[in-house]
Amino acid sequence: MSGGVTEAALAVERAVAAPEPRRAGTGARLGASAVNRLAPLLGLAGLLALWFAGGLVLESVPAYAAFAGFAPGPALASFAELIASGEAWRAAAPSLARIGQGLAVAFLLGAPLGLLVGSAPLAERILQPPFQLLRMISPLAWMPVAVLAFPSWDGAIVFLIAAAAIWPILFSTAAGVKRVDPVWLAMARNLGAGRLAALRAVIVPAVLQDILTGLRLALGVAWIVLVPAEYLGVTSGLGYAINDARDTLSYDRLAALVLLIGLIGYALDSVLGRLAARARWIPTS
Repeated sequence: MSGGVTEAALAVERAVAAPEPRRAGTGARLGASAVNRLAPLLGLAGLLALWFAGGLVLESVPAYAAFAGFAPGPALASFAELIASGEAWRAAAPSLARIGQGLAVAFLLGAPLGLLVGSAPLAERILQPPFQLLRMISPLAWMPVAVLAFPSWDGAIVFLIAAAAIWPILFSTAAGVKRVDPVWLAMARNLGAGRLAALRAVIVPAVLQDILTGLRLALGVAWIVLVPAEYLGVTSGLGYAINDARDTLSYDRLAALVLLIGLIGYALDSVLGRLAARARWIPTS
């Protein structure tokens, strides 16, 4: 009797204790998920802390007192003023238009050339050396040529952006074409698809993620080239605004413009990154 009662008590105790590991495992997973979600915020907080530390150095060292506007306090106040006054949009709009045009030109040239290089070995052997040579030339080295070749400053800037952005798109597209599963192409041929039909129905959907990844990389390069390119004779854009702030020694406004450039670039990169992540294609039949 006593033994039966003891065994029943032990069974109840085991039943009560059994869910504990599952709850602990669930808690650990929730904790890991929370850490993963907070990780980007932790990184940004670390960057902000470094900025504050740098501001304290600028304020405390007399030799750097003229650059105190770079500190977070004055810079953030100037940033709020840029947003409230609409000056941020007036500076960013021309730059975004130039970036859009330059990326469009780079895409219209780079994606077809990438498809050609990736799908035709002979074309790759012919075009690879000149493409690699041109890729290694700094886009800003073309600035004198662009100024002479284009009738407007805007045209020269768009050319420089396109010259910087074309290579990531071209080579990423070519690499994607080479990774296309030959079985998919064989199935398309067996179903009666010609070259153009296979290109449209198989190759382009299969490499869309690579094209968008190349476009994302191209955006990063073009966004870096934009500011020095806008030091040319234009009187609008983020590069012009930064140049103007430097000439007038408005370091708080300069820091605010740098922050604006970073935020806009981060937002554009995030959009393309999400599009690229969703562009994975697997044939259904």
